[in-house]
Amino acid sequence: QVQLVESGGGLVQAGGSLRLSCAASGRTFSSYAMGWFRQAPGKEREFVATINWSGGSTYYADSVKGRFTISRDNAKNTVYLQMNSLKPEDTAVYFCAARGSRRYSDYGSEYDYWGQGTQVTVSS
Repeated sequence: QVQLVESGGGLVQAGGSLRLSCAASGRTFSSYAMGWFRQAPGKEREFVATINWSGGSTYYADSVKGRFTISRDNAKNTVYLQMNSLKPEDTAVYFCAARGSRRYSDYGSEYDYWGQGTQVTVSS
């Protein structure tokens, strides 16, 4: 069982930056690939970024590529999402998720554990 707790969301102006953190419980964090997803009001959840167990491989949605960076610190059981050059369309609740595999995935259905989410609001 893995419990995930996101933090770092908030209100920021367009062009600004935020760093989200996701702290995981358990001693097997390094066995899990991790992902970030988001859901805007009235829209379906969408993939944002994912990282493999070691942090050596990452993959991003086209909409955030070049602006967002996913990373992890296995010693701290934490995954991060650095978000730069934020746009109003990035406004959403951001969720981190853990996949019971060392390989990353951009499919939400392949993740086993989810956090409660953290709100990110970007004003224009």
